[in-house]
Amino acid sequence: MKSLPLGTQSFSVLRNNDYLYVDKTEVIHRLITSGRVYFLSRPRRFGKSLLISTLYALFNGQKELFEGLYIYDKWDWEQTNPVLRIDFSGMGHDNADELMLSLTNFVDGIARKYQFSLTEAPLSDKFKEAIELLHQSTGRKVVILIDEYDKPIIDHITEIDSADANRKILKSFFGVFKAVDEHLRFLMLTGVSKFTKVSIFSELNNLTDITMDTKYAAICGYTQTELETSFDENIEELAVLNGMDKPSALLHLRKWYNGYSWDGETSVYNPYTTLLLFYHKAISNYWFESGSPTFLIDLMKQRDDIHLFMNPVVMPADAFTGYDISNIDTKTLLFQTGYLTIKSVQKVPMLPSIFTLGIPNDEVYNSLMLFLVSGYANSTPSETSQLRIEMQQQLREGDSEGLSRSLQALLANIPYSLHIGSEKYYHSLFLSWIKMLGFDVQGEVMTNIGRIDAVWRQSGMTIVAEIKYHAAKKQASLLKKAMKQIKDRTYFEKYLPDKIMLLAVAFTGREVGCKIEQLS
Repeated sequence: MKSLPLGTQSFSVLRNNDYLYVDKTEVIHRLITSGRVYFLSRPRRFGKSLLISTLYALFNGQKELFEGLYIYDKWDWEQTNPVLRIDFSGMGHDNADELMLSLTNFVDGIARKYQFSLTEAPLSDKFKEAIELLHQSTGRKVVILIDEYDKPIIDHITEIDSADANRKILKSFFGVFKAVDEHLRFLMLTGVSKFTKVSIFSELNNLTDITMDTKYAAICGYTQTELETSFDENIEELAVLNGMDKPSALLHLRKWYNGYSWDGETSVYNPYTTLLLFYHKAISNYWFESGSPTFLIDLMKQRDDIHLFMNPVVMPADAFTGYDISNIDTKTLLFQTGYLTIKSVQKVPMLPSIFTLGIPNDEVYNSLMLFLVSGYANSTPSETSQLRIEMQQQLREGDSEGLSRSLQALLANIPYSLHIGSEKYYHSLFLSWIKMLGFDVQGEVMTNIGRIDAVWRQSGMTIVAEIKYHAAKKQASLLKKAMKQIKDRTYFEKYLPDKIMLLAVAFTGREVGCKIEQLS
């Protein structure tokens, strides 16, 4: 097996050290020969930097790095171009002055490298002059590759004044590209988000956004075919070490890690997660271990948007064009950061298409639920994870008192301002808790004689739950009513001969209790 390129975002390092590389040069060739000014949005740790690095090596004519790849005999290696690569993840941007200094130093570095003098003073004019002189001095048009263009904004998204100050600098800096179009061979920007209105992209209206273009849906990430072809030996080893056959291992991998899609047709694996999976040879939440979605959880708590993960999210295509930093739409942000992805696309004649979004896979689903419950309960993820283990055991053992205490511990820490006096609210809250426990829960399951509030199954056991809410009634009477309803309507009948656990849950304002019975 070839070595896994863990933490490697440099194409030259990857190829010179004979690391495993999933060949993306066919789609890169299509990209370059079909146009010249592009924007691509993908979540963090999705291979954007490796894509930029590959383009850098290609336009620099580093032929030896591409031997054996699709593009090797399809590229004119004699035609090289001066390449400017700007990586904002490595630039200072704590404030507007620091960002301005970083960009100024970058432009001055171009002049030093190519040995010409710049006369213009303002940064944007200076950058424009550098591009023009670079074309003139080399006789070749300039390639500009920009990685993580939005990092100076995203990193300050909760500090609107700082984010907006950085945005204004970037708007002026990037506004140069339209003026020097005749001097450019190729331009590409990558980032997590696309900002609209009087923002950066108002100066770049000639960019082709390929984020949701089917032709480039797999330009970052691994398709199922690429996974099975490039990682075949790794999959075999993973299966053996985990006591599975290969088909079973592939099924687990697909369910746990596949599912990211930007066109509703092509789905891919996150490359960062995939490499860590095969390195550690065990299923885990690798993507979330690199950073928690604290900002997103805080935003969802503030807006009471937890319902976005309870049911599919439907949005028109024009809702994905971007957002304004002063008014972030939660659904768009969740999509752009990878917590929601496109599950299907409905074409509508003469109107924008309709997109259905959902959580990509089990890794995101389980981790996100853990962080959501932790956020709402004001506890750490490790504390919530321990509570999850206890609640799973309480359910299996029919421990009504223990489960009541656990549910109360979750409920008690939710701020009073977030409580809504309706059964629907507490129903959604309870479902989110159960999903966090790792159960594949279904809400509002229809039967021939009624509707079950919640059903979930695990290892031959089925739990049928009825949830009641009343601000004034006593908890005991609500529990009795809920249990009687389950039995009278024989909600459990369709799940026999499983081991059946009947669960009654009662919310009375800020109190919650439950009663568990095993069907005899």
